[in-house]
Amino acid sequence: MTHRAETLGLPRSDRRVAARTVALRKLYGQGEAEVHALDGVDIAFYEGEFTAVMGASGSGKSTLMHCMAALDSPTDGRVFLGDTDLSSLKDKQLTELRRDKIGFVFQSFNLVPTLTAKENIELPLSIAGRRPDPTWFDTVIDTVNLRDRLGHRPNELSGGQQQRVACARALMSRPEIVFADEPTGNLDSTSGAEVLSLLRRSVDEHGQTIVMVTHDPVAAAYTDRVVFLADGLVVDELRNPTRESVLEEMGELTARAMA
Repeated sequence: MTHRAETLGLPRSDRRVAARTVALRKLYGQGEAEVHALDGVDIAFYEGEFTAVMGASGSGKSTLMHCMAALDSPTDGRVFLGDTDLSSLKDKQLTELRRDKIGFVFQSFNLVPTLTAKENIELPLSIAGRRPDPTWFDTVIDTVNLRDRLGHRPNELSGGQQQRVACARALMSRPEIVFADEPTGNLDSTSGAEVLSLLRRSVDEHGQTIVMVTHDPVAAAYTDRVVFLADGLVVDELRNPTRESVLEEMGELTARAMA
């Protein structure tokens, strides 16, 4: 396979590792009902890169993201954010880490309906008792192109605008990494392209690190790298993906699974 990575999941010499896993396993159920959602995953994500995680339903891609984002606990193995081993942290420390060092963008937006766009964007900082840096606030708002919508509540915004609010909220604390779970899943193609473009700009212009779970080859083509999961394992990756190369890889993985 001409596009197969030579160093699957291993750090590149020109970038620091933002987050990584070591022999990560996650089991659900017991006995005959036991499911190996993750079955020994070793993967690294790099600073200043936009990475897509893809795989069939049940491949473990959302479970991987939830474990790496400290939203779920692995059964075995380790997760590192930078040099911090998440298994060494107590509940309060994990809460602070999620608040200060990790940004989240979900398919369902997760905005507070009674708050304005500006209040939703500032909410994580407000909960932490911090005020946004004015210069960074202006930078983020201009990046997501929402300045004329800051006083509107979610029900006064389109789906694409609501997701841009969610992206701005994720970026406002300057997190070390942003995890996005199907961020365009509830959007039409035009709104989805707007959200993907702003995520791409946040990487290119501000050095943000983003890991995005998606099933969409078009969305994956916005990224620097695509990691493919099957049956709870990392099985391949692409760098500089295109829609066509992602579709080809997905076809080959499907053929292997059916063989």
